[in-house]
Amino acid sequence: MPITIKDIAKEAGVSHSTVSRALRGSSLISEDTTIHIRETALKLGYLPSAAARSLKTNRSQALGVIVSNIDDPYFSEILQGIEEVAQGDNYSMFMAASQRDPEREGTIIQSMRQHRVDGVIICSTTFSDEQSRHFSKYDIPIVVVNNQAAEDYRYSIYHDDVDGSRQLTRHLIELGHRKIAYLGNSHSGRTTLDRLAGFRQEMESNGLSIPANYIHEIPGSEPEKGKLAVDHFLELSDRPTAMVCFNDMMAIGMLKNLQQRGVRVPVEFSITGFDNIVFSNYTNPPLTTFDQPKRFIGQKAAELILSLLDSTSKTSVPEQKIQVLKGNLLVRESTAPPPSNIP
Repeated sequence: MPITIKDIAKEAGVSHSTVSRALRGSSLISEDTTIHIRETALKLGYLPSAAARSLKTNRSQALGVIVSNIDDPYFSEILQGIEEVAQGDNYSMFMAASQRDPEREGTIIQSMRQHRVDGVIICSTTFSDEQSRHFSKYDIPIVVVNNQAAEDYRYSIYHDDVDGSRQLTRHLIELGHRKIAYLGNSHSGRTTLDRLAGFRQEMESNGLSIPANYIHEIPGSEPEKGKLAVDHFLELSDRPTAMVCFNDMMAIGMLKNLQQRGVRVPVEFSITGFDNIVFSNYTNPPLTTFDQPKRFIGQKAAELILSLLDSTSKTSVPEQKIQVLKGNLLVRESTAPPPSNIP
């Protein structure tokens, strides 16, 4: 049987109400008595009831977190950042994956309402503003992370993907590459548009043309997609010598297929990824990529949602807050100057 407040009161030789007040930190109870009661509770193994606490505070102490895919290592680091901050404030996480499916998104909204989450962090890039309004109807605050419509939300945090893509492209240009291609994810909305925009901007600012067939977008961002894209580029009569990939996962798939086809990386072909997932440093060769501050993004998202919850309880909700964060270029061994026999 679980230990109750009555058990603590009996063991400590005080009333039920005194125990209740002491555990809440009430100033009506002396410091010595409070210490005695808390030590007694600890000795007996007392765990406060989350349900009972919820009834008193009208809070579940749970945050809803929605990601696009659970199996994407990019999201795992963001989740670590959210959890670090949430746990420090005694919050748990209720997580769900949207799989970029509108019907599934609707089910998630209902499920999170039923679990009475206090706030929601949306890490799914395609989760629509229209869907999110269902949360707003029930006064559930929302913070979005790297969403394709971040400006449509009052509270959002996203990474400067245009800047990241420009830095990757600039790195290749500085190595001497002139024939640079871009592999994108047509399902990623704003994210791939920003990364493509950064690629275009840097190429144009350096006076470099981009053949139409050097930009290739396919649905999805898994390693298999990158692997399949190799055929498109190797079949071109005028092949590129370097590639800016939408993310590390696609770059890893492309790297593997190039090696299987006998194309040496980076001697004959340079590849860059994006995100700096944990696997990118363990490929052969290690992948040049752009390091998004993923854990930090998660931490800032959690801090923002908790500040909104705190503000709501004080009836002073802050104005719109949009934070744009920047990362860093990580040069590894998958990039090198182009082959000397390429004009």
